[in-house]
Parts: sequence; structure tokens; C-alpha cells
Amino acid sequence: MNHPTTITTNAFETSARERLSAYLARAGAKPERIVALTPDASTREYFRVPWKRSTAVAAVYPEPFDPDIHPYLDVTRLFLEAGLPVPSILDVDPLNGIIVQEDLGDQQLRRVFEAATEDEREEYVEQAITLIADIQAATAAAVERNSIASRLAFDEAKLSWELDFFMEHYFTSLRREQLRHAEEAELRAELNDVAAELSARPRVLCHRDFHSSNLMIDRRKRLRVIDHQDARMGPASYDLVSLLLDRQTCVPSLAEVRERRLFFLDERRGRGLEMIDPDEFAREFRLMTVQRCLKATGTFSYQSAVAGRAEVYAQFIEPMLRIVLQAAEWLGRFPVLQTALRARTGATAAN
Repeated sequence: MNHPTTITTNAFETSARERLSAYLARAGAKPERIVALTPDASTREYFRVPWKRSTAVAAVYPEPFDPDIHPYLDVTRLFLEAGLPVPSILDVDPLNGIIVQEDLGDQQLRRVFEAATEDEREEYVEQAITLIADIQAATAAAVERNSIASRLAFDEAKLSWELDFFMEHYFTSLRREQLRHAEEAELRAELNDVAAELSARPRVLCHRDFHSSNLMIDRRKRLRVIDHQDARMGPASYDLVSLLLDRQTCVPSLAEVRERRLFFLDERRGRGLEMIDPDEFAREFRLMTVQRCLKATGTFSYQSAVAGRAEVYAQFIEPMLRIVLQAAEWLGRFPVLQTALRARTGATAAN
């Protein structure tokens, strides 16, 4: 592809589609064959475009970028070097905010699950868990190449910000509630403990949003990873909690979750990663469940109440809160949080 070397000052006043159309026209492709794809809570816009004798997916960003320090390009380079199955980069036009990447098709794992047999579902879940272990095995490589992902972390500030986002958008935006001062102070104190304890856990490379909507089945029936630009360092349990518990519509059984935790620890051992005591990992997993599922609830509340996408996200809010309750009860901690969530979900103790 031939790229312009300059960009006019008003170029980003045009729409993403207009910029993409001009880019394709310069390449001799047919802009009229652009198909808009639906982004998932993203500021980027995605399009399927003609590419040589096939198609590709173009991500169009709201502003120009430097390709040497762009998070998506940096993390993609890291993941590809580590043999992780992310889409390959086909072309980049940084001045027009365009990244063209391999087209993996439309089969999200979440959608595949809807028609899969129990055995097929189990096989895909195990494949996904092995990918989490593969990502964690790339931790040293991330540090060695000074990847952006190695310089970001789920530190106390980041974890606390996500819990504050939950407080703002679940109680205020979605429920339009004003908590009593004492209740809010006690609840924030408990959530501060969650963030502080998780931030002190040993850190490994995490995808950061590893759920079934960000896993694709490509045309060769292989499991592929997308939306990895926010990778960062965090607890070993982070991506596993996201995979097993994010966007659930019912509370999974404790036995099922335990089985998959142990499978994950076996996969880590098989890659020569540091041994983790299963009981200690179970405690971290439950604490991570509280944080991650509250963070997800904040996102779903914002998307439902502020962004006008309740038809997509509202269905997950109560199940997420019930999963938080299950984890808090298992830990025997966070009584203020438990009381607040039971009052708003109708759940009872040990439910």
C-alpha cells in the first residue's frame, strides 16, 4: 500500500468511513465494498474491507498515531513473537489512523457456545485456558523487549479506579441511588482492601479482557485471540476469572470452577512456570472474582444507562453481582458489600 506522507489539518474532521474509503481508493480497491462491523464498547471503528483476493478487517482510530509506540501494534508484535494466535498485521496507515489486519471471520466463541455440544464447549474452554498459560509464559519476553504491556500493571491505582467506576455507574448511573455516607465509606474501605491485596500479588502478563467475545474461531477452526491491545501485568488469576465468569447469565458451580482452576495450574506447570499452591490460588481467584466482576458490572451499567446499549449488557449485571456474592461468601469477607448486593439482587446468604 502507498501511504500519504502528510495529512491535512482537517483530515480527522472526516468520518472513519471517509478516511478508509480514501485509503482504499489510493490502493486501487473498491471503497463501496466496505462493510461496517459492530465494535464492542470501543472508540475504534471496525470495517471489513476488500483485500487482494479476499477480505481484511480495518480498525480506524479517532486520531493519528505513532506506529512505534502504538499499544495494539506493540502488543501484537509481542504476541506474534511468542507464537500466540492473534491476527497478523497486513498494513498500517498511521497518519490516517488505520490498521489493516487479518480477517478471522465472524465466529465469536460466545456465539459458537450457543450451538455447541457439551463436549465441544468443554474442548474450547480447555483450549482457551491453555492460551492463558501461553500468554503468561510470554511474561519474560514482554519484559525483555520492554513492551508497553510490561510497563503497565494492575497496580492499586488501576484496580481502585475500576472499583470506583463500579460505584459511580452501578449505584448512580444505573440505579440512580445516593448511598448513605456511612454505607459508602464502609463499602469503599472494603473495596480499597480488595485493590491493595490484589496489587500485592505476583504479576504475570495478562490479556486483560480475555472472555469468549474476544476469542474467535477462524476458518480453519482454530481458536484466535483479539482485542489484546490493553495487555498488562497482573495476578495470575486475572484472565482465568475473566474467561470463566465474565458475561455469564447464571452462577457457575463451585465444582466446575475448581476443576478448571486445577487444569490451568497443570497447564502452567507444563510450561515451566512458577508453581502456585492450589489453595492459595483459590483464595486469589475468589478475591480477583470480586474485583473483576464488580469492574464488569460497572462497565455493563455504564453501557446500559449512559451509552444506551441496555439490550446487550443489562442481562449480565445481576448474574455478575451474584457471582461476587458467591466469592465474598466463600472468602468469608466483605460484609458491607454482601449486604449491599443482597439488598439489590434479592439474593440470600449462601445463595
